[in-house]
Amino acid sequence: MSRDWSLREATPADFTAWGALRARLWDDSPDAVMESDDMGAAIDLLRPATTFLAVDDGDRPFGFIEVAIRHDYVNGSESSPVGFVEGWYVDPDWQGRGVGRALVAAGARWTRERGCSELCSDALIEADASHAAHRACGFEETERVVYFRKPLT
Repeated sequence: MSRDWSLREATPADFTAWGALRARLWDDSPDAVMESDDMGAAIDLLRPATTFLAVDDGDRPFGFIEVAIRHDYVNGSESSPVGFVEGWYVDPDWQGRGVGRALVAAGARWTRERGCSELCSDALIEADASHAAHRACGFEETERVVYFRKPLT
């Protein structure tokens, strides 16, 4: 790992900076990603869930991975419970330096420590860059799904 950045677990003191990163990942709903209840759930060890932040040498976050243990069915998984990547983002200026891989490795280690044998994730069907990043970190695509909805009025 480079000496100009490191990983650490997020705390409530990180909500503002971490929330700004979440808003970049989920730019279609920036207000929702800044909610402290949602972020609190993403670091709740009773849930269990955690978030790892990639921080520069000034302790400023520039990337994150949110990981939770899911007991419900997860598409493509072969076991239960599984670790699940709820969110994963690295600022474009920091991409290509191994940060994403280090975040996934931290999430995988945390998941294994909780007795899971799989780390799962998802991405939007058109998110080709995300698909490539997942493959580069050792994920394998298991299926593609399109969801439908019919409003009942």
